Amino acid sequence: MTRGNQRERDRERAQARTGNKAKNSKDDGLTPEQRRERDAKALQEKAAKKAAQQATGGNSAGGGGKSSGKK
Repeated sequence: MTRGNQRERDRERAQARTGNKAKNSKDDGLTPEQRRERDAKALQEKAAKKAAQQATGGNSAGGGGKSSGKK
């Protein structure tokens, strides 16, 4: 019992499901140095945003904790 072309068909289906994202993610036209600069800038912006959020009061999700209402 051989699989025939089932393995090839499964690969094609898997590739169609992912949309070739894995192969195109690194092909952004940047040199490694440019990529490092872009990533460093993004990390600095993220850190600044987090610091600003902590300075304004931290968690803005609300909730508040337990309610103390009696019945």
